[in-house]
Amino acid sequence: MNSRVEATKLGIGTVQFGMPYGISNQSGQVQPEDVKQILDIAKEHSITTLDTAIAYGQSESVLGSQDLSGMEIITKLPEMPESCSNLREWILGQVEGSLARLKLSTLNGLLLHRPGQLMDAGGEKLYEQLQALKEEGIVRRIGVSVYGPEELDALCSRFHFDLIQAPFNILDRRLADSGWLKRLSDAGTGLHVRSVFMQGLLLMSETDRPAKFSPWGTLWQNWATWLEETRQTPLEACLRHALSIPEIEKVIVGVDTPVHLQEILNAVNGPCFEVPEQLFSNDPKLLNPGYWNNL
Repeated sequence: MNSRVEATKLGIGTVQFGMPYGISNQSGQVQPEDVKQILDIAKEHSITTLDTAIAYGQSESVLGSQDLSGMEIITKLPEMPESCSNLREWILGQVEGSLARLKLSTLNGLLLHRPGQLMDAGGEKLYEQLQALKEEGIVRRIGVSVYGPEELDALCSRFHFDLIQAPFNILDRRLADSGWLKRLSDAGTGLHVRSVFMQGLLLMSETDRPAKFSPWGTLWQNWATWLEETRQTPLEACLRHALSIPEIEKVIVGVDTPVHLQEILNAVNGPCFEVPEQLFSNDPKLLNPGYWNNL
């Protein structure tokens, strides 16, 4: 049982700053005045990582209207269009657009939102262009955002990445069970994890949880029982588990309001209990939100 984790290991996911997002989102897109307060609270607690993407609606522009001094920004390239005839020109155009919207001269990290393109015929050239951006000092780290560790099997056998973003939560042990948690750490690749609340699904009460998730009723009952036995709130359990994993560099959390961020910060410290095996799942229909619309 670990009783101390660091809030500085948190990063702020900013998709809600640019568009309504998340199965539990009741408040829509975060208002600019709330964004300022969220960033102020983050700075007070030495939380410096902000995760965004070109595809996140107005997120980059909203961030660019704020004081980003001392913050480390990671953004993501969208899927390269099939009609792209000049790869260098397209990537530079995308990155320069991000920098202009963010009002920055460099990025801490640049990830591919659709890394499968690296496995296509032009994958080597795409990787070379990312490396060139790093060598030119436009970005500090390059990497990919994946949906599961199985993507890493193919990608990391051909390319080296400075940074990987992947889902990880108290139900989802795939990164650990596949060995990638240790392999990334051994390779010196930073790991940022998202979906620690499963878009808020793990924080919902039984009455609020959508009925389409009822096929996993036994899992939800085990979850409720364990929380009661350990006297943890869902928020505390989710955060402390992810933050306690030494191989994880940053835990990216979506934030809807300043109050929400303060609740997260209040939940960080306290007992961290070993998670029982009956809470683990490897069912992609549950773990990958891409399947949820079809449940």
